[in-house]
Amino acid sequence: MTLLPPTPRHPFHAAIAIGFALTIFASVPFASPSSAENPTSEFTPKDYPQEYSPTWDSLSQHPIAPKWLDDAKLGIYFHWGPYSVPAFKTEWYPRWIHMSNPKKWGAGSQEYHEANYGPIEKFGYHHFIPMFTAEHFDPAEWAELFDSAGARFAGPVAQHHDGFSMWDSQVNPNNAKAEGPQRDITGELLAELRKRDMKTITTFHHSFTGQRQRDGQPEGERPLSYYRYDKDLFTSTDDPKLRKLYGNMPEGEFNEYWLSLVQEVVDKYSPDLIWFDSWLDVIPEDYRQRMAAHHFNAAAARNQDVALIAKQEDMPNDVRLLDIEQGGMKEMPERLWMTDITLSTNGWCFVQNQRYKPLDLLVRNMIDVWSKRGVVLLNISPKSDGVIIDEQRTLLKGLGDWMKMYGEAVYNTRPHTIYGYGEAAIRDGSHGGQAATIKYSAKDIRFTRSQDGKTIYAFLLGQPKPGDKIAIQHLLDGSNSDVSIADVTLLGGNPKCEWTVQDGVLNLIAPPATDANKIATVFKVQLQ
Repeated sequence: MTLLPPTPRHPFHAAIAIGFALTIFASVPFASPSSAENPTSEFTPKDYPQEYSPTWDSLSQHPIAPKWLDDAKLGIYFHWGPYSVPAFKTEWYPRWIHMSNPKKWGAGSQEYHEANYGPIEKFGYHHFIPMFTAEHFDPAEWAELFDSAGARFAGPVAQHHDGFSMWDSQVNPNNAKAEGPQRDITGELLAELRKRDMKTITTFHHSFTGQRQRDGQPEGERPLSYYRYDKDLFTSTDDPKLRKLYGNMPEGEFNEYWLSLVQEVVDKYSPDLIWFDSWLDVIPEDYRQRMAAHHFNAAAARNQDVALIAKQEDMPNDVRLLDIEQGGMKEMPERLWMTDITLSTNGWCFVQNQRYKPLDLLVRNMIDVWSKRGVVLLNISPKSDGVIIDEQRTLLKGLGDWMKMYGEAVYNTRPHTIYGYGEAAIRDGSHGGQAATIKYSAKDIRFTRSQDGKTIYAFLLGQPKPGDKIAIQHLLDGSNSDVSIADVTLLGGNPKCEWTVQDGVLNLIAPPATDANKIATVFKVQLQ
């Protein structure tokens, strides 16, 4: 068996791939899992002054989140890699094509792969890498797009579960600078973001890549390996390069490899935020401690305010900022948190027949997050050639337009004494908390507050009918008896409002439709 791919069967895919067929991979023997050594890495992590030791006690002394993140409220990242080439159902395509009966969201992947590219035994995931061309990637234009959408920080999925690094890596030979795009995606984009005074984030999902269940996953147990080991598949190759892509290495070696990848990004690109997907808990505790200490010490040496973000209980609560995937908090917690959500309703990467959330649904759920002391990390999905399609751009423009008009009520704010109240039916999220697609209306109220406490912003999560009577409660909760409402204005339209206060309740007359926003109508309440 060789690593040279057959020509894809689908005419479109064949046209893309045929130009690479003679050049992509030299023929390499399909070795047994124990026959080849790892290539020698040239990477050595930098040695920083040890302000933080790799212990939980020491690491807990680092602030959970910097003030700038609490002020920023919105970031953008993107799932983009070789999995964007087949663009079938989900970014988990590399896993599902190695499984005969994947779960419903991966159903049909193996059949699709064989019909379009041939048997998995002959056309492996790595054969997509030369087809991941990214020829339309324009880091300056992307950074401008993210900035105009209202994001205050942005960055890439640096490495997904698939094992491909989106930076110029000395640790992983399967990287975007060495092959595929042949560009340092991470380095180029982060440089452009910084030109616009934006903060940066890199996300890591590769804890799951290591093949910890070589003998198969026991029935009913949690999966611990992204790729299935099979002596007849490329996932079992001992090729020095590809074994890193497929995670085919002893667990101890993989743990060192995992750590080196994170340290390399921290040393080369100085991200303000590093973010980890689920399965971080399968990495031994001492490696997670070393990772966090390296990140915190690097930042201290640069006088940089950083954070480490992780899901579930994969890191101690006093070391990491909590992220909830595709969801939110049902109540307001005492500390800052984050949610990562999608523009799309199907797939984190670009997929065929992708569908998107309506702008009003997207923004209203973001307002709910902001009212509850949360930060939103919004995911977009570029195509494999680097095109961000018009449907996504239209949503980002709509978001940016709304933020330009109402950003005063979002950026730099803090929670009110309560997040709000209303009538929306709250559904559970798939990863904890509540879902990210709650249907709100003008009868749902959310609050934010200026940092000096002198201004409260009241959001109606919908457009009221002109002339309707609106009663907003809880504005003076937590205030002493001397505090009262001095003025009320409407943001984004004619600022004049008809209002009165009775027994602490603000009574308003809904403005004309030309002044009330269809997504969310926002009132600015000034206290005295």
